[in-house]
Amino acid sequence: MQQTERKPLFSLGQLVATPGALAALAKAGQTPLDFLTRHVCGDWGDIDKDDCKENELGLKRGFRLLSSYRTNADLTTLLNALGKFIPPDERILLIEDTAEIQLAQSNLVRFEARREQNGVPAVSIRDLLKASLRHRPDRILLGEIRGSEAFDLLQLLNTGHAGTVSTIHASSAKQGLARFTSCVLQSGIELPYRAIKTNIGDSLNVVIHIERRPGRRFVSEVLEINSYDPDADLFDFCAVYVAPKEHA
Repeated sequence: MQQTERKPLFSLGQLVATPGALAALAKAGQTPLDFLTRHVCGDWGDIDKDDCKENELGLKRGFRLLSSYRTNADLTTLLNALGKFIPPDERILLIEDTAEIQLAQSNLVRFEARREQNGVPAVSIRDLLKASLRHRPDRILLGEIRGSEAFDLLQLLNTGHAGTVSTIHASSAKQGLARFTSCVLQSGIELPYRAIKTNIGDSLNVVIHIERRPGRRFVSEVLEINSYDPDADLFDFCAVYVAPKEHA
């Protein structure tokens, strides 16, 4: 069992951190690209060289990504696969409610939220997001957006943190954007509705939707977010990928 360490961090009191490099399980005969292709295409076929270059370019430039998923769609598997593409020299800050995501990079800082227990104060996801900038992260991975922490994540995106990845429960990629907006509103911050959606349109680059069918899990949609039109109250996006009907 991995050792845990407790030590003071700024004004948050004591945090439970899970230090050390964690080894991700690699399936025999699969490269990271093969593994990701399985989720995007739903099969073991080869992908075009241009597609390979485009995937690698997106990771190098640090696109901000929101993954929406249905219950039991196995978001952890996709995040583990995407994590394999992060360059080893980049500092990753991983924040979760429960430690599930396994990354093999050595320059990794893991934080896990906790409830109040035995007189030790609770540490929320919002607390960890607010403290994350003190650790100079190149990439921020937030396990799941469930409520008011969406506002703090949006603030981080607005400060130019390229390569940020998070997930949210939704029935489609478009619904994922709506849920993200609703979660920001739960923070109690008095911002106009359209201003929040404008910030989301300016901050998010890609939304990936994951679905589960009997015997398989796959990526059903990939949307590229361009902007938000406050007059029409619509996001301007284009569908980069839509799963064929036989996969749906």
